[in-house]
Amino acid sequence: DLFGNHPLTPEARDAFVTELLKKMTVDEKIGQLRLISVGPDNPKEAIREMIKDGQVGAIFNTVTRQDIRAMQDQVMELSRLKIPLFFAYDVLHGQRTVFPISLGLASSFNLDAVKTVGRVSAYEAADDGLNMTWAPMVDVSRDPRWGRASEGFGEDTYLTSTMGKTMVEAMQGKSPADRYSVMTSVKHFAAYGAVEGGKEYNTVDMSPQRLFNDYMPPYKAGLDAGSRRGDGGAELAERHASHLRFLAAERCSARPVGLRHHRFRSRAIKELIKHGTAADPEDAVRVALKSGINMSMSDEYYSKYLPGLIKSGKVTMAELDDAARHVLNVKYDMGLFNDPYSHLGPKESDPVDTNAESRLHRKEAREVARESLVLLKNRLETLPLKKSATIAVVGPLADSKRDVMGSWSAAGVADQSVTVLTGIKNAVGENGKVLYAKGANVTSDKGIIDFLNQYEEAVKVDPRSPQEMIDEAVQTAKQSDVVVAVVGEAQGMAHEASSRTDITIPQSQRDLIAALKATGKPLVLVLMNGRPLALVKEDQQADAILETWFAGTEGGNAIADVLFGDYNPSGKLPMSFPRSVGQIPVYYSHLNTGRPYNADKPNKYTSRYFDEANGALYPFGYGLSYTTFT
Repeated sequence: DLFGNHPLTPEARDAFVTELLKKMTVDEKIGQLRLISVGPDNPKEAIREMIKDGQVGAIFNTVTRQDIRAMQDQVMELSRLKIPLFFAYDVLHGQRTVFPISLGLASSFNLDAVKTVGRVSAYEAADDGLNMTWAPMVDVSRDPRWGRASEGFGEDTYLTSTMGKTMVEAMQGKSPADRYSVMTSVKHFAAYGAVEGGKEYNTVDMSPQRLFNDYMPPYKAGLDAGSRRGDGGAELAERHASHLRFLAAERCSARPVGLRHHRFRSRAIKELIKHGTAADPEDAVRVALKSGINMSMSDEYYSKYLPGLIKSGKVTMAELDDAARHVLNVKYDMGLFNDPYSHLGPKESDPVDTNAESRLHRKEAREVARESLVLLKNRLETLPLKKSATIAVVGPLADSKRDVMGSWSAAGVADQSVTVLTGIKNAVGENGKVLYAKGANVTSDKGIIDFLNQYEEAVKVDPRSPQEMIDEAVQTAKQSDVVVAVVGEAQGMAHEASSRTDITIPQSQRDLIAALKATGKPLVLVLMNGRPLALVKEDQQADAILETWFAGTEGGNAIADVLFGDYNPSGKLPMSFPRSVGQIPVYYSHLNTGRPYNADKPNKYTSRYFDEANGALYPFGYGLSYTTFT
């Protein structure tokens, strides 16, 4: 029988899948290789017909139990073999409770915090009916111009490997088939974090030594963490365009690089590739399948071209069976052949309110967020602040519920997040006085605003003139004992396809900072950003600087905990902050040069810049606390 109490062992799985493949038609096998996103290109009505014909293997971007149940019902009621779908989503730093972005989580240097994020994220994702997450992201990144640096654990291979491994283990638990566990998909394909110029989807040209020493180990660590559960476990996802062309070509592809060098046992997923190594789409499908790309995300190429390739013999039935086997193995390891509704439970258990407050894990979010904060400067012990003071809170990000959550905030609801302004008010209570002025828009550059708002009004623009907003902020500051300026990036500036050539704080906010500095009031900068920024000027202007990244649902309360000394900051930087973009890449583990610069013995013919210091402004591992060490 297709469904029953099947033992979750590799031997039982292999025998089961072998028999199932014998019952499947060519079209049904190809259907298992299709990963479909619900949206304008694939409305629910069209997906219903695909399900009926056995032309869908999995669904992503559906996040409510009701919608997931409806599609699994269609499989059971309409399809011939009733092979269950699995459901996936990008759950990188929380599902409904949003934790700090991965770069912030890495700042904790605390594997217990990683475990907490992994277990809560898996619990909430599974409670929504999801079986898999496209996480963790273990791309080593040493270029802060790249927008997706926010999703990873920073510049260090070992730290990324350790945190990635821990996240896989936490999310998958004892078994990804457990009710409140999910299967992970370690992403993206190796060296994505090393795109030239930090430009999204760009090319990579890298030596094998650097590839295997610096960039591949985190993938191996993640895959090893899932390999105890056979082919299921952690997955290898091939994501980006036109990088490492020798990897994309048939001769040295995902299969030999993974399986030969590291003996990865996984299922590779292909999304939106256009390497230019194939003659046409049909040839691209041939190369992809033979290279170990077992699922195609979003496009229809596999279903369109594989039947002809099979018929012509350019792709063998054995190769198709091998690809389908990997997908079916995953479903078996998820326990879907024991119970297709294993992550759904009975229908009567579906939440009446999907976004109910009771479904959040606020205590855990606040605890982890506090550990992610990094104190970069504290001149004359400006921090911690006194709750009895009059505090001016200014800045375009001070009261932004959407931005405090960061990018890839899954099913998180912005209205449930705590802003910095709200967190400070909560902490001060009746003891002191909190004043507020926005002071500036995130940016005054219309082109950037249009870019950030092209799909939704992610950045709300205040129609007042820049000077009018600054004047209001200055007057507010003059009435206070201390100024807390919340500045940095909108979450959309540190996201996929959000590369920057200028990694300074936008000019509108720099003008605000200068005006606040001129008041003579103590100035605390609370940074909100998803990448290292160039902060030479701000380091000179501010009395204290607290790096908060995008701290998540409880970010405002956690930030207030540190600002007022209820929690001693302990975070350390997982990625170096350059003095200027011209230093990039700047990272601590660089190889020695034959002509190192020695400040004690100046020599023109050494490895240095003559217009800037060699080292980072804030290096990897840097972070202060309120404790004085002697």
